[in-house]
Amino acid sequence: MRFTEEQIIGVLKEAEAGAKTAGLARRHGVSEATIYNWRSKYGGLEISEARRLKVLESENAKLKRLLADAMLDQAALKDLLAKRF
Repeated sequence: MRFTEEQIIGVLKEAEAGAKTAGLARRHGVSEATIYNWRSKYGGLEISEARRLKVLESENAKLKRLLADAMLDQAALKDLLAKRF
């Protein structure tokens, strides 16, 4: 099951309110490790901030792919030029 940012932050707010991690994990059908990972990624964020984080991560991944493609093109051109001269 995929959780939305709202659901994740809701679970984390329950944890901040004093709920035990094991109980939260069981109630929401995830592992305790998942809750700890969420806490490290989303801890202290509000819903709007979490949405913005997701958008920025997506944009960053796209830019990394574009850079990798450009670097491959550059390497191919260098190889082609090296063979010609």
